Amino acid sequence: MIEGIPTIWLTVALAVAALVVLGASLRLTALADVIADRTGFGEAVVGAIALGAATSLSGMVVSVTAALGGDAALAFSNGVGGIAVQTLFLAIADLTYRRANLEHAAAEPASLFQATLLLLLLSIPLLAHLIPDITVLGVNPASILLALVYVWGMRVAARVRAEPMWTAVSTDATRLDEPEDEEEAGKSARGAITAFLALMCVLAMAGWVISVIASGFITRFGLSASIVGALMTAVITSLPELVTTLAAVRRGALQLAVGGIIGGNTFDVLFLTASDIGYRQGSLYHAIGPGDLFWLATGLAMTSVLLLGLILRERNGPARIGTESIALIVLYCLAVGLAATQLAL
Repeated sequence: MIEGIPTIWLTVALAVAALVVLGASLRLTALADVIADRTGFGEAVVGAIALGAATSLSGMVVSVTAALGGDAALAFSNGVGGIAVQTLFLAIADLTYRRANLEHAAAEPASLFQATLLLLLLSIPLLAHLIPDITVLGVNPASILLALVYVWGMRVAARVRAEPMWTAVSTDATRLDEPEDEEEAGKSARGAITAFLALMCVLAMAGWVISVIASGFITRFGLSASIVGALMTAVITSLPELVTTLAAVRRGALQLAVGGIIGGNTFDVLFLTASDIGYRQGSLYHAIGPGDLFWLATGLAMTSVLLLGLILRERNGPARIGTESIALIVLYCLAVGLAATQLAL
């Protein structure tokens, strides 16, 4: 499809697609905040479900397109690589919020539940890889289990927020989830939801463009699909999470920022379900290699660190950010360094 297109024009198209993703995501954050206020669902839940799914849509299109083309490594690493880099974005957001550690100020039981759910979801692909190759109509049962656990988790997350069995201790640095405008609660959310859905379509189209170009680069330059998936497509399609997180922190919607990242990561695990369905050569989990599992393990480690930070709620750490944020930055940099070393070898 793109064999005859010069590399310079492919690079330009990739940059344009990235800018489209960025522009759409800026508007998505504002709409998500309005929807949270008007529906009464709250920032953590709307961030986890609506904003998390919307900003992850371009990444899902990349993974599914790669799977349909038979590239299991790109499909898998794009999903799990996105989880790692998006968790890093919370550390970057923590650097911009100077009043206190972001995880301290955004205390929310729903975010704790989401992070724990994410660890459970990430363990399922690892188990699927280790057990015998079993498929039903070409789909591994683990993919169905991922979808079922995700749906169950979203329902329970909403209940955790509505009827929490415990609450976080409030301090003078805690930012509560309250509507900026009390009148928003009485307004219809239909218009905001319609605009939100339209922007999701834009992100999906941008994701398709990114996937086609990435596959072309892999073939043209003989690159590792795992590296391209984890460090190119995953980073580009994760830009909405970076933009929406920083924008949410600037607006003071801290629960939306944290919930959007964790919820987006949770939704990203469903890339594997969709990709396994699209991958017709057998089980996706048995077509991947050590490089793909490396990024899965990185996502598990970084999510664990984040969860520890959310529970500990350190008010101020080194450089006025949480110790967990420093650990997340170090973990990701080490992962990239190891991946680069593997590529050099």
